Amino acid sequence: MTFTPPDPHQTRPDLQGTFGMAATTHWLATATAQSVLERGGNAFDAATAAAFVLHVVEPHLNGPGGDMTGVFAATDGVPRVLAGQGPAPAAATIAHYRDTEGLDLIPGAGALAAAVPGAVDAWFLLLRDHGTWTVRDVLAHAVGYARDGHPVLGAVAATVERVAGLFTAHWPTSAERWMPGGRPPRAGELVTNPEHASVLERLAEAADDAPSRRAGVDAARTAWREIVGTAAESFVATPHRHSDGRDHAGVLTADDVARFEAGYEQPTTAEFRGRTIVKTGAWGQGPVLLQALQILDGFEGSDSARLDPSTERGAHTILEALKLALADRDTWYGDTDVPLEHLLSATYAAERRALIGETASHEVRPGVVPGRAAPPPPLRPAGGTPSGAAGAAGAGEPTVQTNGTTRGDTCHLDVVDRWGNMISATPSGGWLQSSPTVPGLGFCLGTRLQMTWLDEDSPSRLEPGRRPRTTLSPTLVLDADGVAVMACGTPGGDQQDQWQLPFLLRVLVGGYTPQQAIDAPALHTTSITDSFWPRTWVPGGAVVESRIGADVLDGLAARGHVLTGAGPWSLGRLSAVTRDPATGVLGAAANSRGAQGYAAGR
Repeated sequence: MTFTPPDPHQTRPDLQGTFGMAATTHWLATATAQSVLERGGNAFDAATAAAFVLHVVEPHLNGPGGDMTGVFAATDGVPRVLAGQGPAPAAATIAHYRDTEGLDLIPGAGALAAAVPGAVDAWFLLLRDHGTWTVRDVLAHAVGYARDGHPVLGAVAATVERVAGLFTAHWPTSAERWMPGGRPPRAGELVTNPEHASVLERLAEAADDAPSRRAGVDAARTAWREIVGTAAESFVATPHRHSDGRDHAGVLTADDVARFEAGYEQPTTAEFRGRTIVKTGAWGQGPVLLQALQILDGFEGSDSARLDPSTERGAHTILEALKLALADRDTWYGDTDVPLEHLLSATYAAERRALIGETASHEVRPGVVPGRAAPPPPLRPAGGTPSGAAGAAGAGEPTVQTNGTTRGDTCHLDVVDRWGNMISATPSGGWLQSSPTVPGLGFCLGTRLQMTWLDEDSPSRLEPGRRPRTTLSPTLVLDADGVAVMACGTPGGDQQDQWQLPFLLRVLVGGYTPQQAIDAPALHTTSITDSFWPRTWVPGGAVVESRIGADVLDGLAARGHVLTGAGPWSLGRLSAVTRDPATGVLGAAANSRGAQGYAAGR
C-alpha cells in the first residue's frame, strides 16, 4: 500500500552513528546521557544519570517521589520490564478513603493519593545489575544542577505561577521551595534545590562507604528508604489541602517505603508485521497498544489503507480501534490476574475489529471475557466536573489546574549504545504540584493512586500492596530474530499509547523514518474514562492536530467524531533510538513540540 508521503521538511534530522545515541524530553538530560556514553558508560549508566537530571530540570513533569516504568534489552538480548511503580501504602484501604475521608474518588493532588515512591529504587536496581558506574558518578550531573543551579524552563515557571495561590494559602513548604521572595521563578532564571542536592549527596556518601560498586548501589537504596520514609511519614500526617477542596492527612509511612523494592518482570508482547512489540504487563496501560495493533493488523490488502493516520478513513479506523482497546483497559486491566492471553488473541482481535463501523462510536464497549466479570468504568461527563477541576483531556499536554490537578505530565528517555544495550523509560509522578514539598527533601510525593477505584470489584481497585494501573508506557521493538531495533515512547498520560500507535504504523507499515513519523500529525480519542481525577470522558471525542488538513477534519466530523481543535504542533513529545543489527548503525530522533526534547549521538 502507499501511505501519505511524509513532509519533506523535517523539524530535526534523523541522527545516525555507530557510537551511542540518546533522546529525551529535555536537552540537559540528553546531553548528560551522551556525556556518560562518551566516558565509557553503557546505555544503562547513561539512562540512570539522565533520569536523575530529569528530576531536577523537569520537576513539573516528574520527581524523585514519583514512579517509572522501563523496557530494556541488554547484550544477552532478553527483553525485560523495569518495574518502578510503587504500590498503595498499608493504610490505603477503600474503607478509610470512602468511609473515614468521605471520598468517592481519590483526589488528583495531595498526599492522600501518594503511592510508595518507586522511581529511585528502580533506577538504582538497573544501575546495580546492568550498569558499570558508581552511584557518585551517576548522580554527579543531577547534584550539580540541583546545587549550583540550572536555567529554569518557562513551563516550570508557568506551572508554579498557576498553583501559586494554592502554595501561598495551603502549601507553605512548596511556596518556600518554589517561590523564594514570594514570586514564581522567571523563565531562564537560575534556580537551585539545595535540599534535593543534599539528599543525593547522602546517597553517594552511603555508596562510597561500601566495599564494592554493587554493594554501594544497595547501600544507596537503603539510605534512600531511610531518608525518604522518615521525612515523608512525619510530614504527611498533618492534614493539608487536596484537590477536592478539603484537608486530609496522607497515609504513607516509613515502613511502606522501607518494604518496597523495584524489580524486573517478563514483558507482554505481540507480533505485528514481522516485528515484536514489547510492553509492560496490564498493571500498566501498555497492552492497549498491543490490542490496537492486533485489531489493525487484520486490515490487509486494499484495506491496508485504513492504517494510514493521515487520511480520513485511516484516522477514523485508528480512533475506533483505540476506543475498543482502551475500553478493555478501563474494564479488565489492573495489578491482578488479567486475561491477556484472551485479550491479545487473534480470535478476540477479529471480534473487536468487526465492531468498527463507518461512523464514530459514542459508547464504551469493553469486550467479553469468558468466565470473567468486572464492573464497567463509571462514566462522568466532562461538563459535570467539580469547580476548579480539569476536564477531559483536551488539545494537548500537559495541563495543570489551580488546585494542583495535573494530567499528561511525564518525561521520557531512550538510549542505545555501541554494544547493543537499549532502553526505553518513562519517569513520572512526584510533580512539584502533586502535593506539598516535604521538608528536608526538596521534593514532594506523587499522586498515582488517583488511578485506582474505590470499588472492591474493580481489577484496578485501591488495595494495600497493589499497584495502581499506571499510564506509563515505554516501548521496545524487536526484529524478526528477536533483536532490539528500536526504543520509543512519549509523555502524555492516557495519550501515551495513542500517540505511539500512529508513530509505529508510519514506521513499520508506511516506511517513514523515526523523525518523519514523530513530525507527522498526531491524534487521540477522549471517548474513554480519563485516568486522572476527576475521571471524566467525552463521548465520541477526538483531538487532532490541525496540520492533518481540513478535508480530513471535515470527514471525521461528518463521521460523528466530536472534534477538539488542536494546534498544528501540540500533541505528543515522542522520542526514539534505533539500531541496525546487521551494520551496527545507530539512530535517534526527538520531538520539536514543546521546545524541550532533544536527541544527540555520534
